[in-house]
Amino acid sequence: MSQKGSCTTSCASKWAFYAGILAVLYGLGSYLQSINSSFYRMSPEGLNDVFQHTIAGAKAAGQSNNATWLVENVIDGITDKYPDVRFRKDFTDASQWMFNNAGGAMGSMFIIHASVTEYLIIFGTGTGTEGHTGVHTADDYFHILKGQQLAYAPGALVAEEYNPGDVHHLPRGQVKQYSMPRESWALEYAQGWIPLMLPFGFADGLFSTLDLGTMYKTTFITARHMIGNLLAGKF
Repeated sequence: MSQKGSCTTSCASKWAFYAGILAVLYGLGSYLQSINSSFYRMSPEGLNDVFQHTIAGAKAAGQSNNATWLVENVIDGITDKYPDVRFRKDFTDASQWMFNNAGGAMGSMFIIHASVTEYLIIFGTGTGTEGHTGVHTADDYFHILKGQQLAYAPGALVAEEYNPGDVHHLPRGQVKQYSMPRESWALEYAQGWIPLMLPFGFADGLFSTLDLGTMYKTTFITARHMIGNLLAGKF
C-alpha cells in the first residue's frame, strides 16, 4: 500500500475513533441530563417563596438596606422549609467566605449548600463588579436581596434590570454580560450538574489572579459540602 493510502486509512480510523468517543460522551451526557432532576431536594418555586417572604419582612421591619438581616432571615427561612437538606448557616464566620473570580467579575460568596446537582450560595460585592456569566450545565436563579443586577444578551439594546425582590433566571447554555453596583447581594441557586461548572470558577484563578490561597479554600469548602452530601445519600 502506498504511503498516501496508508495515511488515508489511518486518518479515517483516527477520526472514526474520535467520533465514537464524542457519541459516547453525548449519549452519557444526555442520559445524565435526563435523570438529574430526580436528585433535587429544593425547587426554584420553593426558594422563591422564602425569598419573597424575606423581602416583604425586610420592608415591614425597615431592614431593606440591612444585608446582614436579609441574609440571616433568608437562610433561616430556607432551613425551615427544607429540614432534610444539609445547610451551613454560619455566614457571620468570616472564615467561611471567599472571593470568587470568574468570567472577569470579582465578588465574594458564602456556600450554604453544594452537592453534585444543586448549589445554594450568597454572592455579592461591596464595591461593584461586571463580567461574563459563563456557559453552564445548570439553570441559575439569581435572587436580588440588596442592590441591583444588570444583564444583557448579544443583540439586546436595552439592559435587563433586576432589583430587590426580582429573580434573574439564566437557563443552562445561555450567556450574558452582567454587572452589579456596590453593596449588591443575592441568593444564587443552581440546578444541574454542578461539578461541570467548577472549571469556570477556577479559570481566572489559574490564568489571571494566581490567587492560590482562595483557590485552595474554595476547593476545600466545596469538596467538604459535596462529599458530606454524598455520604448522606444526596447527589
